[in-house]
Amino acid sequence: MLRILINSYTCCPGMGSEQGMGWNWILSIARHCECHVITEGEYRPKIEAWMADSANAELANRIRFYYNEVTEEIRKRCWNQGDWRFYFSYWRWQRKTADIARDIIRKQHSKGQDIDIIHQLNMIGFREPGCLAAVSKEYDIPLVWGPIGGMKQFPMAYANGWKVALFHFVKNVINVTQMALYPRVRKTISQSSVLISSIPDSKKAIKRFYGRESVLIPETGCDLHSTDDYTATESRFNGETLNVIWVGKFAYRKHLDIALNAILNTKNPHIKMRIYGTGNDRQVAETKAFIKDNGLQDRIEMVGHIPAAEVHKAMFESDIFMFTSVDEDTSTVVLEAISTGLPVLCFDACGMAAVVDKRVGKKIPLTNPKQSAIHFADELNRMYHDRSILAGYSRNCPVKAMEQSWKRKSDRILSLYEKAIRDNKH
Repeated sequence: MLRILINSYTCCPGMGSEQGMGWNWILSIARHCECHVITEGEYRPKIEAWMADSANAELANRIRFYYNEVTEEIRKRCWNQGDWRFYFSYWRWQRKTADIARDIIRKQHSKGQDIDIIHQLNMIGFREPGCLAAVSKEYDIPLVWGPIGGMKQFPMAYANGWKVALFHFVKNVINVTQMALYPRVRKTISQSSVLISSIPDSKKAIKRFYGRESVLIPETGCDLHSTDDYTATESRFNGETLNVIWVGKFAYRKHLDIALNAILNTKNPHIKMRIYGTGNDRQVAETKAFIKDNGLQDRIEMVGHIPAAEVHKAMFESDIFMFTSVDEDTSTVVLEAISTGLPVLCFDACGMAAVVDKRVGKKIPLTNPKQSAIHFADELNRMYHDRSILAGYSRNCPVKAMEQSWKRKSDRILSLYEKAIRDNKH
């Protein structure tokens, strides 16, 4: 059994986003390997509770955690998106993590149980590649980096207002500059035996700026449901109403406004949408005002923020999942929809471009918000009048879910590790 040293800044059982991504990758790796995981300590109680649960013993026996903790102030900076001060703290965390990694490697070697692979796992943003490239070179252990994200450009036509436009213009320029010139990124990519891209944009950027090939593996995965669940979905498409579901934060990049205008543009009282999620007071008030001003009270329901289990239940009861975000890597909620047999209507961009294909849904090209709302509306009307389209998408969801399942990712990751070790011997 291979021994893997993993740098995962954040991971936590039972969560989504970056925390859930780190956790699920670790469990996937532990299916085949012994894992030594260096992580921050914010979720230590939840991790230790999971490890102590006898139901998890088989995987827990293959994982050992090492905690490199930071202050509560740094944790707040981490989750306050846009707070650039966090990167300075994160860099210091990575330097200390490299020292912890060296200590683990030495202790494992003294026991005759050498580390076979070093894996820089998350956070997935390319700007902070960690400090394990030097450790990899020092001990001649293959380095795997990825999934690597953050290498996409924000589509400027979808920037709401001049402040958002200015922010993303500057961010796009910084992105390109860092990808082209940042020496630590270049050094880590050069030292890595295997590079994993989270989305097609990352794969293209790594090839363009560094001349390296990478493997495309979305950072999130599907949890598989039973065959009975999929079979039950087909009957729901025959109802008089086309039930649309939208899930997410009311952040500008999620573009709830496009979904709202799409429902309005269908001009069909039998196409209705439920919104799961919320935003700040202003965003909620603006959404309520739009619904009222356009007479959509009978067609759009704001459910608010509810537990994930209830959202999954709502997915089983819906006909189409409309996802209008223009700035994601691979959204967990898209894969959750597919795993429940729910067809997806989304943009042909970001991680969705790699996951959603003509078997399980329809992708809308990026143009501008007004035109996009029309495109989404046209597709909703088409699906309303021909329910066999939805039934066909739903029938194909189990295959797509298996392709994107954590089990399948586990097998792919093991093969990449084995290739890195073989290549390192030559």
